[in-house]
Amino acid sequence: MTKPIDDKNNKGDNRKTIVIKGVTAEGETFRPSDWAERMSGALASFKNSRIHYSPMLQPSINHDGYKCVLLDPKLKESSPHMYQSILDFAKANNLNICDEEDEPPTTTNG
Repeated sequence: MTKPIDDKNNKGDNRKTIVIKGVTAEGETFRPSDWAERMSGALASFKNSRIHYSPMLQPSINHDGYKCVLLDPKLKESSPHMYQSILDFAKANNLNICDEEDEPPTTTNG
């Protein structure tokens, strides 16, 4: 199921959601194809045999059809090591990193 991002819950918080797009700087689609779900699974929980992604880290698909990960900047406060690991992974793999205004994705909430 996909739905548009609603960032209105961040009242008074001007930090934008970070979007890590599954395409390299060279224009290649990042593999494996389930990378976004794997990464987001680090903060996911299971309930009634379904996966529930954390609002801090969610897989997504953008308007061009590329898989993305939506990273809430608040994760830096609650789990700085995980936040940095995610950004380091994206940089090491030459993935595009932008904010919501640059890349308006839709969420996939399992």
